[in-house]
Amino acid sequence: MRTRSLLALAAGTAALLVSAVSPASAADTVLTTGGPAGDAVAVGDVLSASLASGTAATFRSSATGTSGVSCAASTFTATVTDNPAAPGTATEAVDAHTFGSCTSNVFGVTGVTSVTVNNLPYTTSVTSDGVVTVSPASGSVIQTTVVLRTLLGTINCVYQAPSITGTSNNTDNSINFTAQAFTKTSGSSLCFASGYFTAKYAPVADTAQGGATVFTN
Repeated sequence: MRTRSLLALAAGTAALLVSAVSPASAADTVLTTGGPAGDAVAVGDVLSASLASGTAATFRSSATGTSGVSCAASTFTATVTDNPAAPGTATEAVDAHTFGSCTSNVFGVTGVTSVTVNNLPYTTSVTSDGVVTVSPASGSVIQTTVVLRTLLGTINCVYQAPSITGTSNNTDNSINFTAQAFTKTSGSSLCFASGYFTAKYAPVADTAQGGATVFTN
């Protein structure tokens, strides 16, 4: 009886030790680093990504067209505000979203002075299914201002959207937006009437964890 009790005690102790070494670091949160079964991304961590190598961020005049603005550089940063157990929906606050090295092939446009994202911060939700939704604050809109140089001088083209949707992919730790529609709300006739935003950001990294790549679970 004593031997059996000692064996039971040893088994119970081993079980406690196993549970003690497998906390939230095994993939039980929506966002992890190091792999799908990696460490949970902490609330307050800042995630960052630039354009995937060899790609550009584009604002086209139609969903399948080639006319518009193309930017060879773009980066976003977002602070994690919630990272619940998976399956679920993690949330982030997009603090900055920049564009650079932009050109335009719109007739009458000689150059691009700037592309600026307005009305930040935005809220980004990431579901376990990999759906990424970017939304403005209540009562606001997602807005981008494109400043173009033309033969007639500088013009401001303002585009707005209620929200945009993309997808996350664990294969290359990317977030991909394809032909997300914006409507021109102000600007001259040289501004294209609609803007369709396409960009792929990869890899998404957790700057608080030494740049470890981020996975969605």
